[in-house]
Amino acid sequence: MPLAVVRGGGDLATGVIYRLWRTGFRLLVLETALPMVIRRPVSAAQAMFDGSHVVDGMEVRRIASVRELPDDGAVGVLADPRADCLEVLRPDLLVDAIMAKRNCGTGRGMAPRVVGLGPGFRAPRDVHAVVETLRGHDLGRVILKGEAAPDTGVPGEIGGATTDRLVRSPGDGFLEPRSEIGDLVEAGQALGFVGDKPVVARIGGVLRGLIHPTVPVKEGMKIGDVDPRAVRYHCFSISDKALSVGGGVLEAAFAVELD
Repeated sequence: MPLAVVRGGGDLATGVIYRLWRTGFRLLVLETALPMVIRRPVSAAQAMFDGSHVVDGMEVRRIASVRELPDDGAVGVLADPRADCLEVLRPDLLVDAIMAKRNCGTGRGMAPRVVGLGPGFRAPRDVHAVVETLRGHDLGRVILKGEAAPDTGVPGEIGGATTDRLVRSPGDGFLEPRSEIGDLVEAGQALGFVGDKPVVARIGGVLRGLIHPTVPVKEGMKIGDVDPRAVRYHCFSISDKALSVGGGVLEAAFAVELD
């Protein structure tokens, strides 16, 4: 069974993880101890908080070392943001899905096939292939020469909303939530507090994402996401975008033209 290591366990990365899991890969996800994920119900990284988590029927289990990598069909997630485990592992595929808009130290010599998601990578210089993550005509496209579209700084449009759907921290500290992912919320509603400052929704819809209350936040940091389409099911299933990007990675994993 081929082994794939995925750096990052956010919602977009989880679309990749799910596609690889469904096609028979053994999976190890590398995360930080306190992941800054927003769409937690559909993120493999949620297992870092809960010990285990299930996304669309895929079980993800936190492990303490590569020796505990599951062999029962579950996906392992390990606190290893620097990918130190690659010194002992020999994965068949490495995917950088950190989504940092820059390369966080991933190189094409780390595995027989190395794939980077979105901006920050150039193929074939840094990685064997880049997968486009920008919504539009090229979403999920595999790039063998060149790089993905640059970061626009504007989140993709959902239900007619872009920046207004983001929820940002009003200060430094920790979120004390008053709403849960999946709740219907109204514009101007306090979703929680950071210290004594309210965290306010700018539009109405369904609360699709909210940062975990144990993760320290900074003023202006993205800590939540409101979906104006108000479809609660969308909060708990992998998105079309994530699955499209996952399909691109799956293509890159088996493409004959890669060296």
